[in-house]
Amino acid sequence: MKTKSPLKDLTLIQIIDRFPDDDTARKHLETVLWKDGIVCPHCQCKDQKQFSEIAANPAKKIRAGLRYCANCKSQFTVTIGTIFEDSHIPLRKWLIAWYLICSSKKGISSLQLKRILEIGCYGTALFMAHRIRFALQQTSFADKLSGTIEADECHVPVGANEPDAKRATKHARVFSMVERRENGRVRSQVMNTVSGANLKQVVRDNVQMSSELHTDQHPGYTGLEHDYYHHAIKHRAGEFKRVEGQRIVTTASVESFFSLLKRGIVGTFHHVSEQHLPLYVAEFDHRHNFRKVSDGERTDCGLTKAVGKRLIYRQ
Repeated sequence: MKTKSPLKDLTLIQIIDRFPDDDTARKHLETVLWKDGIVCPHCQCKDQKQFSEIAANPAKKIRAGLRYCANCKSQFTVTIGTIFEDSHIPLRKWLIAWYLICSSKKGISSLQLKRILEIGCYGTALFMAHRIRFALQQTSFADKLSGTIEADECHVPVGANEPDAKRATKHARVFSMVERRENGRVRSQVMNTVSGANLKQVVRDNVQMSSELHTDQHPGYTGLEHDYYHHAIKHRAGEFKRVEGQRIVTTASVESFFSLLKRGIVGTFHHVSEQHLPLYVAEFDHRHNFRKVSDGERTDCGLTKAVGKRLIYRQ
């Protein structure tokens, strides 16, 4: 999970000083996204002999960082095929926004981003933050969670920004699975309905067979003992931890993750729509999964996920 990053020991002030213009920000993005060599976003060619750099010429509107691929006869920059494509926001502001989102433990609001980055419109700052969250969101995984896994579901308040008297008390369900180890990962997803069938299906899709699984006594987990070493904590009986020999049965780790998630939703963002909740959950997942590295490294790990993802406004 750890990767060496040029930003490892940098603070926000140092990052602002280090990227005074878009050219330096673009060069840093190239070191992150093309660390193994240039890749053409049009034909996926990786033959470095096929690429040539086109000199920047503002008079002819030739931007810096433009390259030519002889394989597909196309021109491209490092931002093509990423969430930065066709954005009018300066690239240096994008990198600062990435750093702020990846380093803020409980998230940072779009209004705060608007003020810090001097973005003229709140809607632009919100869309910018959503594009970053969209890049951080993972829909497929190379492997499954293993070891001791804690799984639980929680209710997160969602709804529009309305006066308290008119606000409907609506909640969305978030299901999370956390590996209980020092660098343990979390995987979360928003579920429209919680039933025994879909709970067991999500666990089987994400947790390696024969792993140790700790949950509460929700009836939806019944039957998982055939595939996992399943242990249930009895919350209704006032039990929050049970010691069985050298084994500690608890769901404290996943509940700690939920605590941060809820504090961010209620205390930082205040009002999150049900439609966009999966993006916010993806943001909290990313920060948890890279919590053991520095803020700069966490930012660069997030930047690597920007390739192949575009979120346009009408979506």
